[in-house]
Amino acid sequence: MDEFLMKPKIDFAFKEIMENNEARKGFLAAVLKVNPKDIKETQILNPYLRKMHEDDKLGILDVRVLLNNDTEIDTEIQLAEFAAWANRTLFYLSKMFADQIEKGQDYSLLKKCVSISILDFVLFKEEETEFYSCFHIREDSRNFLYTDKMEFHVIELPKLPEELKEEDSLLLWAKFINAERKEEFDMLAQKNQYIESAYERLQIISQDREKRLEYEAREKAIRDHNQMILEAEERGEKRGEKRGEKRGAERINKLCAYLIQEQRFEDLERSTRDMDFQQQLMKQYGI
Repeated sequence: MDEFLMKPKIDFAFKEIMENNEARKGFLAAVLKVNPKDIKETQILNPYLRKMHEDDKLGILDVRVLLNNDTEIDTEIQLAEFAAWANRTLFYLSKMFADQIEKGQDYSLLKKCVSISILDFVLFKEEETEFYSCFHIREDSRNFLYTDKMEFHVIELPKLPEELKEEDSLLLWAKFINAERKEEFDMLAQKNQYIESAYERLQIISQDREKRLEYEAREKAIRDHNQMILEAEERGEKRGEKRGEKRGAERINKLCAYLIQEQRFEDLERSTRDMDFQQQLMKQYGI
């Protein structure tokens, strides 16, 4: 029987991995494109599940880090498609930015805030093929920064390339987060010392009975939540189809009534065989 290993893209597992200082340093350095040696200190700011309201069954399990005492970073994983993701991250990062100071305090106290989104769906559609994107607030035509205080990083796991570039530490990390099999983890751990630390942490938490129970509960909560969303969408589609069918039947009945009233029996018979002719008649009668 294979050794059980948690999937790092389940947010509980990712958060537990990030409890390891070396793994945390290596991951942030890869995303921010800095030398890990330049990261003097990282501090986890939120050890608990964040809920929007009491009845929230899923909650938000993100990783919020203070980097070198001058940058706040929020990392979140989203497995199911979320069309309004950009608005969501803008809302949370703006709130994180504004919550840094209280009334009467100086704006100079505001630290840089960074959002890192790890997505298991395609946010930027087919025309954009790169798995990693970084956004700043810039002037439209001359492309200079308005401020460097807000920054958005997006990693789209479905866009990961098949080939592996060992010099690309962010690609190695994205492959690690997306991995599910022991041989994948083994291979990636050999290529990067910080991923090796992350893998060691993953092995430890995967064999911890209490953490495994928490992981499985979280995985189930995510799966149930996604299933509820899917079923709600399907119910909406069926209602839409029924309304469409009802509306279509009403239009056909109305057309038949007009044609019978005007004794256009040949046109009525033809309209049952020729859909283009039927649409032409509906347009003629303004139906």
